Amino acid sequence: MRQFFRTPKGILTLLLGALVAIAAPREGLAFVGPGLLAGIAAAMAVDAPILRWRQGEWEFPSGALLTGLIVAMLLSAREPWYVVAATSAIAVASKYAIRTASANVFNPAALGLVVTFYLFHTTQDWWGALPNLPLYAVAVLIAAGVFIADRVNKMPLLLAFLGTYFLLFTVAAFAGDEARVEEIFRPPDLHAVLFFAFFILTDPPTSPVRYRAQMICGVLVALVSVAVFEWIGVVYYLLAGVLAGNVWEAWNRVRLQRVRARR
Repeated sequence: MRQFFRTPKGILTLLLGALVAIAAPREGLAFVGPGLLAGIAAAMAVDAPILRWRQGEWEFPSGALLTGLIVAMLLSAREPWYVVAATSAIAVASKYAIRTASANVFNPAALGLVVTFYLFHTTQDWWGALPNLPLYAVAVLIAAGVFIADRVNKMPLLLAFLGTYFLLFTVAAFAGDEARVEEIFRPPDLHAVLFFAFFILTDPPTSPVRYRAQMICGVLVALVSVAVFEWIGVVYYLLAGVLAGNVWEAWNRVRLQRVRARR
């Protein structure tokens, strides 16, 4: 256990658990508890037998635990427990259904949330990002996020995304769309984009490794997110951006593998 909690997955589990511990009492344990338990249990129930089949031995599904946590923290606390469970199950299944030779293509939680938005008309309030707490919560969120982003070596990706994202919305405000975009700079949208950038965008299996590729991906994700917000206005505009970035990164991985194979 000590060894696990020194890994990036273990550290992220502790950080997300801390955010849940801070946010859950404010939201109401009776509301968030069933969704949290259902999301985590469903994700691990799907992942554990697949890992057993692939690895030849039982392995703790730590990735599924994180996926279930993130799904439950993003969906509205008032969603029925079975909707959270279905979202987590779809998210984990997508890791194995849509992948390249080296890794899954899409961030599982992001894809699962977008799919069930259309299946169940789900709502997302990102309660796990601490939007309903006082200002100190932003400092806690930033401290936790910067720590894990630095640990997984994704700071260029993080900075490129946040810089481009806020620059584009600032330009939109000065261009005459101030009333529409002002919500981006206030809770809960501010908390949502920070949580997204720290804990979803920087997912190691679906994000670039090299710094130059990270910066390109961060700009791309920001462009798509802002475009979806402005032109379509759906609640999952941030998730749409990261899915576009995932496609770009998967294509880049495949392209590099083909170049190496020719050499």
